[in-house]
Amino acid sequence: MAVALLVAGCGGNGQNVLHPHSLPARHITNLWWGMLVAAVVVFGGTCAMLAIAAVRRRREGLPFVGVVPDAVHTRLVVLFGVVVPVLVLTVLFGIADIGVLKDTEAPAKGTTRLTVNVVGRQWFWEFRYPGGVVTADEMHIPVGTRVRVVATTADVIHSFWVPELNRKIDTIPGHPNPLLLYAAKPGRYRGACAEFCGLQHAHMSFEVIAEAPARFQAWLAAQRRPPAAPHSASARQGESIFMANACASCHTISGTPARGTVGPDLSHLAARRSLGALTLANDPADLLRWITDPQDAKPGVKMPGLGLKPSQFRAIRDYLETLR
Repeated sequence: MAVALLVAGCGGNGQNVLHPHSLPARHITNLWWGMLVAAVVVFGGTCAMLAIAAVRRRREGLPFVGVVPDAVHTRLVVLFGVVVPVLVLTVLFGIADIGVLKDTEAPAKGTTRLTVNVVGRQWFWEFRYPGGVVTADEMHIPVGTRVRVVATTADVIHSFWVPELNRKIDTIPGHPNPLLLYAAKPGRYRGACAEFCGLQHAHMSFEVIAEAPARFQAWLAAQRRPPAAPHSASARQGESIFMANACASCHTISGTPARGTVGPDLSHLAARRSLGALTLANDPADLLRWITDPQDAKPGVKMPGLGLKPSQFRAIRDYLETLR
């Protein structure tokens, strides 16, 4: 059991601060290792002095400790208890302030080709791109491109963190907070909220999907287009039910009367891999479970139960699956 708890944080969920995939993240990792080495050295020296003191106290006649003057012990305490920690902390602070912070700061406004506005909400992430593209819980960026992220919040303080790409930043009401995101190679990088923000804080994750520039531009173009009209009778019935109920008041679907801003934009929901900020897989079974009883999958979520018939929920599910 103890071993299981010890390795519980080593799972391969793609969220590892010691597995950098960008220059800023690599600087942070190197700083972490430097701090660990310094802490081990200082801690080791402290333990050694405590051991010597304990032996001397219990065995006053021991030859080694008996010949060491008290003045020497005093100097050792001052050296390892004051001088070494101050020097180590000063050096680490200088490295962090001069090197790491400079390389992890957000680029100045207007100096990058892409700016993405991020909005933290209870409990999902909203990503806004130039041209009116809005998506949720999946952030796409081009590889090899410096992306300026500007994070805000729609409610309480959240913390935007993609540990394999850069440091964390808080989303503070009324205070947009910028950050640099840069991915050296294609991949999916897991992010999370790192500031307790309510009941479902632990289920407020997202993915940064880094892809080739041409593929990113194709994704962006597809996001700008409204989804195709549903073809099957069940999907068309689901669209009618969706628009006639509270769904359309909380969610937006481009090209339709649905213009709600409370919940995630669903215009291209079927193209995403997850539901509820990576809480569930985006497959037919979990999608039906989510819309039927969202409180069962994510207690405290603001999405209410609609009290519809099972056949109506299935029709809504069929409609949402057409939104690509």
